[in-house]
Parts: sequence; C-alpha cells; structure tokens
Amino acid sequence: MEWNKPVSEMGPGNEVEGFYLLKAAASKVTTSGKPFLAATVGDKTGSIDVKVWDYAGPVGAADVGKIVKLRGEVSSYRGALQFTAGRIRLAGPNDQYDISAIVPVAPIDTDGTLAMVESLISSLEDPDYRQVCTVLLDRHRQAFRSLPAGKSVHHSFLSGLLMHTANMLKIADFLSGIYGQTVNRSLLLTGTLLHDFGKEREFSLSELGTVTDYSTEGQLLGHLVMGAMEVDQLCRERNIPREKALLLEHMILSHHGEPEFGAAVRPVCAEAELLSLIDMLDSRMEIYAEALHDVTPGQFSQRVFALEKKLYRHE
Repeated sequence: MEWNKPVSEMGPGNEVEGFYLLKAAASKVTTSGKPFLAATVGDKTGSIDVKVWDYAGPVGAADVGKIVKLRGEVSSYRGALQFTAGRIRLAGPNDQYDISAIVPVAPIDTDGTLAMVESLISSLEDPDYRQVCTVLLDRHRQAFRSLPAGKSVHHSFLSGLLMHTANMLKIADFLSGIYGQTVNRSLLLTGTLLHDFGKEREFSLSELGTVTDYSTEGQLLGHLVMGAMEVDQLCRERNIPREKALLLEHMILSHHGEPEFGAAVRPVCAEAELLSLIDMLDSRMEIYAEALHDVTPGQFSQRVFALEKKLYRHE
C-alpha cells in the first residue's frame, strides 16, 4: 500500500491510500439497482476518476471541494486510469496532510511578496492615490494574499492573485521610469494594485480557498464593475478629487483591453493602456509556464485553449 501517491505517478495495479481533493461526485445506481459513487479526485499533479461500489454515502456531491481520504486500487478502464476505492471518508480535524501537495500554491514567499507590495504603495508620491491603496489593501488583505487569480486560465492556485499583482506592480514600476514623461507613476501603480480586488466577491470558493464557481454577483456584474463601484464609493467617502476617482475607475473597467475580452470600455489614457498590456503580459507568461511545465524540450504542447495555439519548448 502506497501512501499519498501523486496522481501523476499512479498506474494499474497500484494500491494507494491517502488524502486527495474531491473535484466531482455523483451518487448513482447500477442497472441491478445497487448504489455507487462516481467521483473525481486529484492533487496538484493531476486528477483520476473514482468508483466506490455498493456505496450510498455520506460522501457525495455536496462535498465537492473538500479533502477526502481514500483507500483502494488503480486499474485501467477503456484506456483511462480508474481508482476503485474500498473506503472513502471526509478528512477530519485531526487528520494530518500537506495541503500544498493536494492544492497548487503559488511558488512565492507570501509574507515577503506582500511586504514588497506595501513598500511600493508607501513610495507613491500622490497622497490621494496612496490613501486609496492603503485603505483598500487593508480591507482586502486576507483575500489578496490567499485568493487564486482565476478559476482555470492563469494563476489559478492559492495566492495566485498576490503573485500576479506583485509581478504586475514590478513591471508597472519599471515602465513608469521609462515612460515618465507620459504616465503618472502613482496612478499607474494604484490602478495596477486595485484592478482585480473585485475578484474577492466574484468567486465562489471551496473550504480550501480554491475557486469552484462564480458567485451570483460575479456572474451578474463581474469583478471589473464591482471593483470600480467600490473605488467610486471610497473616493466619495474620502473626498478624493473626482477626476482621480474617474481615472481609477476607468483603469479597472478597461484593464481587459477590448470588449471582446471582457473590458467594459477601451483604455483611453496612457496608464490604462499600460495596465491592460501589463495584465496581458503577466497572464500570458504564466500560461506559457504552466503549459510547458511537463513538455519535453524540443516538443510542442497540446493546443492551449487560452492562446489558441500549441506552444514550443526549446532546449
């Protein structure tokens, strides 16, 4: 019996026991009328289908997003691996497991990265923009440091939003030095920090903090609109000059660049244009990193849906 064997290393004949993330579950009945559970479990290396025969609960669809403990054997069924579990239960408060082995986590030092973000904020020359950053970072601090940046396309791991935004802030700070005659550094960095704060309300999360779906607000409004609304309200409460508030709201509403990519409006000031380009740059580089991770040098990846092409990993 192998303990917590990574899904990517499982093969026919393996007997495995361990903790995995329940990604899907459905209670079903065989043609002979016996209940069984059809599920999918996974860890940070991959996913595998699970069957639990003669099983009527208690684990079921309501537990998707939770950690379960399984014991059983891996086999091959119609060309795909399948885990037949003799036992399954929800993980309990006294169980010990490494969450970073089960759920992907950003490869960053969260405390150090957050400190870097705060240092950049404290360096903003404009007191109004600095105030907006400070208040909203304090309001969203816990979610900012732990949320994924997306459901699946890029940075969709714990602390992905912090990693994505920190990368963007470093790029924005660098480019503000190159284009100092054209862009306002305080405005650019403020818009960059705030651009995805609306995702805290846009996502529905599992108990582990992974994104399972989009909230009702997220589907009806989206994080661009919700982020702009929050900035508008705060700026009115703090008597921030109206033009500064409008510029920040415009940056949030336009940071996806084009309406076909989800932007409410197209960017029409230099800082908004840069923000949309920086956002695309960091998201695309992460897509490359994730897509090429398991590709052999000299080979192409499978077609990457988000980029609509295969990617090549060179030597």
